[in-house]
Formats: sequence, structure tokens, C-alpha cells
Amino acid sequence: MRSLRKTVLLAILVSVVLVLALLHSWPTRGYTTVDVWQRPGSIVERHLEERLPEPDHQLGNIPYRVRDSVASLLARNGCLCEGESGRVKLPFAQLLFPRVSAHPLHTAFAASELEEIKRRRAKEYKSFQKRSQTPADVLIISEANNPLQYPTQGVEVRPLKTIIIPGLALHDLPRNHYSINITTTLGTLNVAAEVDGVKIRGDGEMHMLLSSSLLPNLNRQLQFVTYTNTLFHPSTVDTVQFETEGHQAVFSIKIRHGVTPKLYNTGSKGDYNVTALVTIATKTFLRYDKLQDLINSVRRYYPTVTIVIADDSENPKTISGPYIEHYIMPFGKGWFAGRNLAVSQVTTKYVLWVDDDFIFTANTKLEKLVDVLERTTLDLVGGAVREATGYTSTYRQTISIEPGEEDGDCLHMRRGFHHVIQGFPNCVVTDGVINFFLARTDKVQQVGFDPRLARVAHLEFFIDGLGSLHVGSCDDVIVNHATKIKLPWVSQSESDKVYTKFRYPPASSDATHTKNGLLFFKNRFQCLTHN
Repeated sequence: MRSLRKTVLLAILVSVVLVLALLHSWPTRGYTTVDVWQRPGSIVERHLEERLPEPDHQLGNIPYRVRDSVASLLARNGCLCEGESGRVKLPFAQLLFPRVSAHPLHTAFAASELEEIKRRRAKEYKSFQKRSQTPADVLIISEANNPLQYPTQGVEVRPLKTIIIPGLALHDLPRNHYSINITTTLGTLNVAAEVDGVKIRGDGEMHMLLSSSLLPNLNRQLQFVTYTNTLFHPSTVDTVQFETEGHQAVFSIKIRHGVTPKLYNTGSKGDYNVTALVTIATKTFLRYDKLQDLINSVRRYYPTVTIVIADDSENPKTISGPYIEHYIMPFGKGWFAGRNLAVSQVTTKYVLWVDDDFIFTANTKLEKLVDVLERTTLDLVGGAVREATGYTSTYRQTISIEPGEEDGDCLHMRRGFHHVIQGFPNCVVTDGVINFFLARTDKVQQVGFDPRLARVAHLEFFIDGLGSLHVGSCDDVIVNHATKIKLPWVSQSESDKVYTKFRYPPASSDATHTKNGLLFFKNRFQCLTHN
């Protein structure tokens, strides 16, 4: 009877603690809902396009002469695959006199499937553009209220290429003479055509002067002003000064290569084909019994999904089976090094990260996470992990950086999220999530995992990805966590003892020092606050 009373009291105590913890973590403020769905032409972009001035049709009657030496540079900005001909057939000719050769890449596919391949590629590319482009890339022409008209953003040129600078014009009161000065720093100015009645000085140089007594002719000439980048840099900006009597304006020209897309051919099935879309990745150390339980649970729901395993156990065991890739690492190489290895072998569009002691259930619906990433601009979406006690965690974290001075910046991490995602009531936008997440493979590979974090690490990945990873979290996709409750009558195995020693080092250990040292030096933080 006394034993039963103790059990009841213990159960009540545990319940009170769980309720208090839930109340402590309950959000205390309301959250707005935001739209991160992919759809053509956002409202902001349409408003910006509506502000573009209509072409001045009066200028169309002013004659001009094309300057072929400059206009031909504009033509070469297009995409044309041509190889060099007339190769001399000599031994080592290609080595001594290398020439350009052209190879059509569509020949990699059979003619019967080429159109379907092109359709899927176009769909993927459109989705890629929606994720990678922002309204900041839209061309804006500043109308003549100063009286200079010039582009304020959206002007871009590939390195060492030539463009016509759009939108240049002068809207001034009548006078006897008009002049325009244009100055650049990383390229030269020229004109693609010459207009009668306009004097040009400095064409082909960094500073060019245009002058005329006829304002319409001067404006017509400004329509042909070109910019040629002459100082190579893969991604930079040139600042252009645009001046007339008593007025000065400055605008920028982006100089950069276009972003090369990484598109994934996921097959022609209509619904989400998880096998073609997702690879499951995990890192294991000593816990082969739990790893096998994970594999068995995955196979129950996703029998043909590839599982990539990174293993840094001292005496690795063989893990074999269909759709399993097992990679052996040096002993104790570490947590983040294993993540890098596993993710580096993923060839599907998405990678699902799981711990080796997770258990898939009927609530582990990967299709839901795929749907979120396919229909929004998110790069990564976390799920929820349910413990044996029934407690479920999403570990949502907001991360912010407060600029500091010479001592470095301040890093602030808080439990919570920013917004609810429109159309997905169980999903939110946040900055960090739990160790159960689906992500775009290329974005995870881009951020990477610092291999110096061998024992204690998780949110460091999201800190490194802050500003480049768009993160979400959904609490209706759940994976179970193998119990960590230690029963007093069950002895711990030797492998479990070794695992615990490596996995949970003391606060004074080298692992903790390494973690804090990287935050201080690599990330230039002077302090960390979190709840």
C-alpha cells in the first residue's frame, strides 16, 4: 500500500513538472501569418514594373547611325555554343594549341524523352528563380524629378561584358545648351549609335561627356550609352556618377555571374515520389541496435528510400541491405564531420536528417514535408520528435545577431518562431529546428557542417546558415525517439557507456571549449544569450 502511494505521488509530481514546463515555453505573444508560397509575379514586383516609364515615342523619329564596333559587343552577350574550326592535325595539337570544342548536351537523353525532360527542367528552373530572385533585382527607373532620370536598381552585367544602361534621360527647363557627365570606376563608357547634333567626348573611357543644344537629341543619345566592365570580378558593383549642371545622381551596376542552378530530375510521376526526391542521412556511433531499429522502421513505410550512414565507431560492424550506403570514418571523427560525409553522398533533391535512435511511425509523413518545400520558398523544414513519455518537441529557435564594435557581435537565441505559414497552419517560419528536418540538398551542402565540432553541436549549423537558409518547422510530422530512461535494474552495456562518455562531455571539456572558441573567433561573437 505504501509503495502504491509513493508511485501515485511520484506520478503527480512528474505531471506538475511537465505542466509547468509547458506553461513556461508557451508563446506569450500573437503571431502573424505570412505568405511564402511560390507564385509568379509578386505584388511588389508588379508595382515596380508599373513604375517603369513609357518609351518616349517622339525620340523614335530622330535618326542615328549604329556604331558596329560597340553594337557587336552587345550581340556577344547572348548564349551561343560554337566550337573553333580549322584545327591543325599534329601530335599533341590540342595540348599545344588548345581550341574550343562544343558538345550539345541534349544528346545525353533519348529523343523520345527529351521533351518531357525539358518540361521538368523548365518547371524546376522556374521554382529556382522564385527562390533565388527578389524585388531587389527588378529594374527601377528614377523619373526626372531632379531633373536627371536614371536606374536606381536592377542594372546588371556579366564580368567583362557590355550592356546598354537603361533609363538615362534629362528633363530640364529650356536653355541654350545641355550637357551630361557620366563617370565609372570598374569599366568604360561608350555609345552604340551616334545621334546628330550631339557631341561626345571620352567615349571608350571611364569618364564621358555628352553635350547638345537640342534636348530631344541628347536624350536620344542617352538611350545608346553603353557600359563595358573592364576589371574582372565574379561578383561586385560599380558606382556610376550621373551629372548635369547643378544636379548629381549616383546609381550602381551589379557585376556578377548569374547563379548556376542545380536542378534535380525527379521522374515523371504525378504525385510526390519520395524515393526519387528524398535520401535519409544519419550519423552513427556504436549504437548498432538502435540504428537497426531505425532502418527497420523506415523500411516499413519507405521500403525503397536510400539511407546513407556515416559511421565513426572504433570497430565498425557491417550494415548491409537494399538501398543502404554505409561509409566508415576514422574512429571518433565526430558529429559534424559525419554529417558532412553523409550529406556529401546525397544525390536527390532533398535530404532528410535523422538521429540513429529515431523510430518512424504512421505519423512520420515525409510527403507533408516535401509538400511544404515544393510549394514555398523555404530551404529547410523541421518536424517534431516524440519522447517515450509522450512529450513532443520541435526545438524551434529564433536566432538574431546584434552588431557590436571591436569586441565582436552578440548572438541571441530564443525558443519560438517568427510567423505562421499561410496554407500550412501547423507550420511556422523560424531560424533553427530539431535534429529531424528535410532540406534542399544543395543548400545544406552550401552551408556545411564545421568538422571541428565533434561532440557537442547542432544549432551551430543554423548559425552558419543565418541569412542564407530559409527555415520552417511543422509539428504535425512526428518521429519517435528511442527511450533514454535508465531503469535501475537494467545494467548499461559497455558500448552504451563509451557512447555516453563521448556524447555527453562535461562543461569543462575540450569539446565545449572548441564550440565556444569557434563562436568567438570564426563567427566573431563576443557573447551568447539564449533561453
